[in-house]
Amino acid sequence: MTAELLGALRAPVHRFVLGEAEITSILDGAIPMGISPPFLLNENDDEISAIARAANLPTDRLENNFVPVLVNTGDELVLIDTGCGHYRRANGAGFLRDRLSEAGYTPEDVDIVALTHVHPDHIGGLWEDGALAFPNAQLMIGRREFDAWKSGDDIPSQREQNREMFLEIVAPLEDRFRFLEDGDRIATGITAEAAFGHSAGHMMFRVESASKQALIWADVANHYVFSVEHPDSMVGFDDDKDMAIATRNRVLSETADSGVLVVGHHMPFPAVGFVERVGERYRWVPATYQLRL
Repeated sequence: MTAELLGALRAPVHRFVLGEAEITSILDGAIPMGISPPFLLNENDDEISAIARAANLPTDRLENNFVPVLVNTGDELVLIDTGCGHYRRANGAGFLRDRLSEAGYTPEDVDIVALTHVHPDHIGGLWEDGALAFPNAQLMIGRREFDAWKSGDDIPSQREQNREMFLEIVAPLEDRFRFLEDGDRIATGITAEAAFGHSAGHMMFRVESASKQALIWADVANHYVFSVEHPDSMVGFDDDKDMAIATRNRVLSETADSGVLVVGHHMPFPAVGFVERVGERYRWVPATYQLRL
């Protein structure tokens, strides 16, 4: 008797040890979308197809992963970004809070929620059923990011609905936020770093424990081929495209030269890997067993 076909299956939770800390990436969801826009806006259709084929990818579609990250320092449980929440649940994303239990945690266990920026897939999970999704957590965000979205002065027109979302679910929490500057320590061994461009005050978080490091770079690069391998190409998701390109090149250069482990919000799940320099370009190299030995 032939077993029933059950369809594709992938585990949505991945944890590794970094020094004396633990880092858990959780797949909030994945949504199919077209390639251009938002990626490779500098390239024509033939060039885009050639780039995709060379990477053994479809020429017309991609899968957009959303991967919030938990860092357990041993002193604090820190959640970096909250995923899409109910806003995209019907479309295949917004499952972070439900999947916490598969990582061994409850929403009440989270001590700190640190937002890299306020695009919908990073703030949508702040609330659930009219209450804060992580009720015991101290909230943190970059000062530059919060102020820019509060004033609205330099928010691009493409983000009009995004700003309305910010005003609805983030701005009312102003008194609960700790506001971060470049270099601020947010928890044991975790430091905020400026990475502006993708949004006005986009931040990364560097984790250091027992001489080991990982860089949680959020949306510095939004696709492992179309963005990492083509950092000078404009990305529709970037609010300040020129600044985002400069930041992307700076961070890719630093991560390639230092060999630091990277966790990226939109890298293929579990979204953990390294950046390798290939001539004058870069390549994403997924981590394998080296994190277990």
